[in-house]
Amino acid sequence: MKTKIALVLIGLAGFGAFGWVYRIDLLLMVVKYQSQREFEVSAHREIDWPAGPNDSSIPVDARPPNVVLIVADDLGYNDISTFGGGVAGGRVQTPGIDQLAAEGAVFRQAYSGSATCAPSRAMIMTGRYPTSTGLEFTPTPSGMAPMIAKITDSMDRGLPATHFNKEAAEVALPYELQGLPADEVTVAEVLKTKGYQTAHIGKWHLGRSAGSLPHDQGFDDSLLMASGLFLPEDDPNVVNAKLPFDPIDQFLWARMVYAASFNTGDVNRFRPKGYLTDYWTDESIKFIRANRNRPFFLYLAHWATHTPLQATREDYEAVGDIKPHRLRVYAAMVRALDRSVARITETLEAEGLANNTVIIFTSDNGGAGYLGLPELNAPYRGWKLTAFEGGIRAPLFIKWPQRIPQGTAVETPVAHIDLMPTVASAAGASTPEGIEIDGIDLLPLATGQAEDDQTRTLFWHSGYYRIVRHGDWKLQVSERPNKQWLYNLAEDPTEQHNLAQHRPDKVAELVALLDQHKEHGRPPLYPYVMEIPVAVDKTLAEGFVPGDEFIYWPN
Repeated sequence: MKTKIALVLIGLAGFGAFGWVYRIDLLLMVVKYQSQREFEVSAHREIDWPAGPNDSSIPVDARPPNVVLIVADDLGYNDISTFGGGVAGGRVQTPGIDQLAAEGAVFRQAYSGSATCAPSRAMIMTGRYPTSTGLEFTPTPSGMAPMIAKITDSMDRGLPATHFNKEAAEVALPYELQGLPADEVTVAEVLKTKGYQTAHIGKWHLGRSAGSLPHDQGFDDSLLMASGLFLPEDDPNVVNAKLPFDPIDQFLWARMVYAASFNTGDVNRFRPKGYLTDYWTDESIKFIRANRNRPFFLYLAHWATHTPLQATREDYEAVGDIKPHRLRVYAAMVRALDRSVARITETLEAEGLANNTVIIFTSDNGGAGYLGLPELNAPYRGWKLTAFEGGIRAPLFIKWPQRIPQGTAVETPVAHIDLMPTVASAAGASTPEGIEIDGIDLLPLATGQAEDDQTRTLFWHSGYYRIVRHGDWKLQVSERPNKQWLYNLAEDPTEQHNLAQHRPDKVAELVALLDQHKEHGRPPLYPYVMEIPVAVDKTLAEGFVPGDEFIYWPN
């Protein structure tokens, strides 16, 4: 099959008379055909979650707390109405997420671990920077990088070219083997030492082979996103929104199918039951009810609001006549995500578990400019794939009624590396001996036992693109373009005034911190294979002209 596909691709390369657009369409047809042949998906099957005891002699509030960690994907900072915004100018609110924030601690200067998903998720799981784990870049499926480069070349977007690093791709590990090393200790493994029942539901993106899969990394069970469609493209209850201006979107529609697996990774795939966001919520509720009489850890890693944009017809109708169409579908996806959070909290209340359950909500990075929706991260500049505030600012709410006062606001800069030691602390577990944890325990801040610390230093690192926040100062350093961006976030939180030329002393101080961070770190586990130009202040649907600011994101 692969030989036949290779011959087809070679043949298509010679059809110059058809023009780039027609050649790309044919290449995508080949990708779709290959995916349908490769992905064997059986009928839906019910999940039988292992159940705990029928009753417990220990009262709920005397047990170690349950932990529910909910991670959204590519959720824009402005999508959450807690921050004064909401999708479509506030037309779509997020009451479920807002209630979680109001009843717990809001970390007002919270950051994702990276501007793309896999490094952030690795930091959530381990509490360690990429310079500690080596997981610096987001693994991409085989064929994705060259295909995106070809699609980009076929478009007249005005942006500099996307680069596919063929030499690096040839020496890199296969996609399935690119993941979190088995010797890294995850938060799930830490909680297992305290007797927790652990479950992962949803996205993983930290390895597809034995040793790196969730059920090899401390989770008793894993209901895995085995591909990426929320519903079949032709489902009668789905509303799709395709993005013809986005090469990534075009590849995903061609490559992805509707599939899940249970403790089997990429084999024995089956059809989920309904819209993915709702299906995972249904299964999360089943897991909670099955384990209500023993401590549990649930990692619910949603795919929403990542592309491909797909919503249920009910949600699409419920959000009203929002334009353009892609914004309406996106708003409907946010509505489903918010409903998921509300249903989880309602279930904990109904089961009598809410008072002693730690609920954490965050997103893996900021909203993506390739959606063509300009207000996702307002008021911040930048998108996913940039380290401007819009790309790395993330919601972070922690609710634990037994310990955290309602309405707590924390101003200390925090990040995803802090979640693992925080959860370990809540459970009364020790972080692993002999392994350096880069994050801090956030509970003293959330419970008022520690004062805010505005002097904290945080790092981001992706190849030649390096970033540090030290106190109120933030420096971004890139080689493509060869430029530095320096901002005082206390005075300029939306990064409007680059002070790099005016404060060489501060630049030198922060570059020294970056160099020290890199010097003591390990090299990446595998190379980046693609360099993507991203406009800082425009979406991909807008025209890019000379003089517009951009950066390259190596991945």
